[in-house]
Amino acid sequence: MAVPPQVLAIDLGTSGMKAALVAADGTVTGWAERPVPLTVLPGGGAEQDPVAWWDALGQVVADLGRDHAEHLRAVTTICSSTQGEGTIAVDAQGRPLTACVTWLDMRGAAHLRRQFGGIASYAGMSLVKIARWLRLTGGMPSVTGKDPAAHMLFIRDDMPEVYANTASFLNVLDWINLKLTGRTVATVDSILTSWVTDNRKADAIRYAPSLVAASGIDRDKFPEIVKCTEVIGTLAPSAADHLGLPTSVRVVAGAIDNTAAAIGAGTVRDNEPHLYLGTSSWIAAHVPAKKTDVFSGIASIPCAIPDRYLMTALQATAGANLTWLRDKVVEYDDPLVSAGHVTRDESSIFEAFDKIIPAVPAGSGGVLYMPWLYGERAPVDDPHLRAGFLNISLDTSRSDLLRAVFEGVALNTRWMTKAVDRFLGTPMTSLVITGGAARSSSWCQIFADVLGTEVRRDAHPVMVNARGAGWIGAVGAGMISFPEISGLAQNDQIFTPGPDHARYDEIFEIYTCLHKQLAPVYRKLNS
Repeated sequence: MAVPPQVLAIDLGTSGMKAALVAADGTVTGWAERPVPLTVLPGGGAEQDPVAWWDALGQVVADLGRDHAEHLRAVTTICSSTQGEGTIAVDAQGRPLTACVTWLDMRGAAHLRRQFGGIASYAGMSLVKIARWLRLTGGMPSVTGKDPAAHMLFIRDDMPEVYANTASFLNVLDWINLKLTGRTVATVDSILTSWVTDNRKADAIRYAPSLVAASGIDRDKFPEIVKCTEVIGTLAPSAADHLGLPTSVRVVAGAIDNTAAAIGAGTVRDNEPHLYLGTSSWIAAHVPAKKTDVFSGIASIPCAIPDRYLMTALQATAGANLTWLRDKVVEYDDPLVSAGHVTRDESSIFEAFDKIIPAVPAGSGGVLYMPWLYGERAPVDDPHLRAGFLNISLDTSRSDLLRAVFEGVALNTRWMTKAVDRFLGTPMTSLVITGGAARSSSWCQIFADVLGTEVRRDAHPVMVNARGAGWIGAVGAGMISFPEISGLAQNDQIFTPGPDHARYDEIFEIYTCLHKQLAPVYRKLNS
């Protein structure tokens, strides 16, 4: 049988460059990845080299070509999903003048306060300006300095020569698209956290002159805005040579990771939620209207579907708690880990954890875990919070601690779902779970029991962003439409709430008291 047209789906995360070959029906053929280092600098800096991304992209496409030559030859379209909130200054020739200031970089926080402060303020930000942001954009800059609004000010003030030579400030997705096509654009979601757009009409996202004027950044340094599904060109000759593909290949603008995941999970209908379970986690659902819940830190923002918004409720750390547990707590002599040592391979560690968890009753022997390793975003925005175990006794085992971590993340998600249900106007009765940590069947069952909700697992949760990029590319290229995606999404298992749900109801009542009681302590310890 002839190979159907393929989308080369690029998935660029903080850990590295990944790529896959995706058909319009969502079939993923081939998967290749290469790590890209992150440079952590004094004073809150965190950078990556954009050229290293481009080099890694050439390598992963070459890997796909070696293993799936026929499918690579069938590529007609390229579409990307990338990490968001990064900032790259480029000159008039599109050459990077800086490393990428990534979403982890906090060096712009003080610059942000100086630019947007006022007499009446919240967290150093003028209340008048906050009100304008909320009305026009649906959100506001992170006071931590972790988004482009602060990154650009940091470059302007600390690197004036770079700023003077900057033709455009680009997010990660925008720079990849520039390298692919030679065209400088931003998508409706990649430009969001520059906080300069009027997002009140989903199908007509545009710059707000008042926000641009107040941003402190010259208007001509902001790129043209396009829809995620727009064909922005074909491969530039240099890109075609780099990737070994013809110049006739179309490039669809694509999306940042949380936007792509919402498509890759197949949750394209209104109010249809998915839970992404990775280093961080979020609950997201497409909705018909722009809306912000300032008390819970939840908003609906521009997304890949042109006439819709994406509600996103972000939990700061989820799978990161397992990484911490694996690297800092589980010992090399753990008898339940195969071969007598802990492997650093993620799939193997999930298999090892899944051997332990079912043997521990719900409630983890009375131990509670708070998963706030690096603060929290929703349903409370509190950077001072930290993780902790509660109610450890002489009878507590490492297995109890392990299950408590899994339960703690799920309990925190349940805390967040109350605000999500209120935002959506209807309680969630079923959701798709996806992301790398969804590979743990035990964790999926714990989520079903804690939430009291049917949990449908994505059949290939690790590939959700690449599959989302593939589908966005297929829509942009006219191969399919967004409504068709619902029927193409595949789940491999459905987890339903069991008898442990009643036990978790009791535990949740205790859990919800913890933030109120401990927040003042954490504020004193971590201010």
